Amino acid sequence: MLASEDSDYGPFRHQTCEAIGLSRRSSQAGMRAKQHCLHLKICLSKKMPRNGRTIKRPYKRLPKGENGGIQLLLIHNVEHLGKQGEIIEVKPGYARNYLLPQGMATIATEHHKRMVEKHREKLRALELEKLKSYQDLANELGKQSITIEANANDEGHLYGSVGASEIIASLKEAGFTLATDQIRLEGPLRELGLYTVKIHLHSEVDAALKVWVVPTASEEATAS
Repeated sequence: MLASEDSDYGPFRHQTCEAIGLSRRSSQAGMRAKQHCLHLKICLSKKMPRNGRTIKRPYKRLPKGENGGIQLLLIHNVEHLGKQGEIIEVKPGYARNYLLPQGMATIATEHHKRMVEKHREKLRALELEKLKSYQDLANELGKQSITIEANANDEGHLYGSVGASEIIASLKEAGFTLATDQIRLEGPLRELGLYTVKIHLHSEVDAALKVWVVPTASEEATAS
């Protein structure tokens, strides 16, 4: 049940289609970024290993780095070494015997470096698009006010509590699909009243949602 910000418990007319559209746009931007990463991997490594078999290639002349090692460009993330698209310097044996034959890296040619730079520019554009969609979603959530009914005594103390799962369920009814770990509560809500709840959408974007905790309809009827 939704409540307007002008009244304590009145209904709020929410346009569910717009809310779902905002959520979908943010997820679609992230999906396009993942697809672009996959495209880069395919372009950098035309012959990937299959069925665990290594690829035997003659590596006669490999570009040397400033410290005397071999300069490579990572196709995949390698733990303790670097992320996809980074240029690294490793010992010749490690390059020839593992990274190159396993398809984890490729030779850091000028052509490959240009490909990676274009890839990074595309990812930056996709990240800006995704950030904009999360900002739009945060603005939309900031306009909303949800109402959650709970059992409470005459002093307003809840017999139980209201947590992230109840907030997520109420938001879902309003057309917003979020995860429980995005609801940032300092602790369970144990009193009747109005709360401002932080919702973490992105590393750079948070939303503020108004949450009314009210007594159940039967308790209101009994009190009157």
